[in-house]
Amino acid sequence: MKFINPIDQFLGLFSHDVGIDLGTANTLVYVRGKGIVIREPSAVARHKKTKEILAIGASAKKMLGRAPSTIEVIRPLRGGVIADFDATAAMLRHYIKKVHESGSSLPKIPRPRIVIGIPSGVTEVERRAVADAALDAGAREANLIEEPMAAAIGANLPVEGPEGSFIVDIGGGTSEIAVISMGGIVLGRSVRIAGDEMDEAIINYVRLKYSLLLGQPTAEAVKIGIGSASLDKEKYAVVRGRDLESGLPKSIKLTASEIQESLSPIIQEITGNIVDTLEETPPELTSDIMERGIALAGGGSLISGIDKVISEAAKMPVWIADDPLTCVVRGCGICLEDNGLLKKMRVTKGL
Repeated sequence: MKFINPIDQFLGLFSHDVGIDLGTANTLVYVRGKGIVIREPSAVARHKKTKEILAIGASAKKMLGRAPSTIEVIRPLRGGVIADFDATAAMLRHYIKKVHESGSSLPKIPRPRIVIGIPSGVTEVERRAVADAALDAGAREANLIEEPMAAAIGANLPVEGPEGSFIVDIGGGTSEIAVISMGGIVLGRSVRIAGDEMDEAIINYVRLKYSLLLGQPTAEAVKIGIGSASLDKEKYAVVRGRDLESGLPKSIKLTASEIQESLSPIIQEITGNIVDTLEETPPELTSDIMERGIALAGGGSLISGIDKVISEAAKMPVWIADDPLTCVVRGCGICLEDNGLLKKMRVTKGL
């Protein structure tokens, strides 16, 4: 007979269990029984000297590049791992508190059981940092599952069966590439080339071609607006930045073909890693993948035409999952609802 901790059981009655996609660019929170309740940028604004937290999420991101010298706006995660522990813990604490705010007469105690998606290539120390940040933020239990596995579960791939599935999750800090079968990752790559590098590529391209300095939020907006991997229709976007020669503000019109040219090396590198992973895949699983195709998840999969580029390189069908931005957090949510599945999938349990 399984022993159930009475304190844990009591706290479970007064707190919401949550699944978190702790992304480099965005943080999404899934509440058990409610679905996805928070979609916010992973950004924290704080006072430089006192370290007082001033804003978190969308309000902090709006301050990026606009804040006075006394305020620092940071992204607590870089390349899918924690770059600033205190800011990450503060951000998690803020979101945990937010999901427990309710108008009901029964108060909610923010002591949840948490499932967090992490990149597959992180070290044991980096895993422990994520678990510690969650526990520091008030979690009574922190379970970590690998992002490609969470994305595959969220995309409704048959992860527990003997069939082979191929998932590519192109996020903000990392691109997760994995072959999954029998409830585990047979082959996996975590490449720190993803959405952030695409933004950087656009900034560098505009700086070299037009001597114009763009901010990261502007580059991200251009990528989302007219970014493409294979051009079907010419689009335009007007951007404003600082002229590096005169130092004065300047506006230019960028075309989709220019953005495609700037993004091409990044997309080719991601595609090359997908092809390399396919070449190492056992033949039996390759035949399954040929039949089912490669599933794309994450914000990077929304770049127009990226599925065609990968399909041409891999010589097999490629499809984009439904609502690819939420695949990881939905996978975490499914694991929250199914204890048996969570036990099989988790890589670390922090208590």
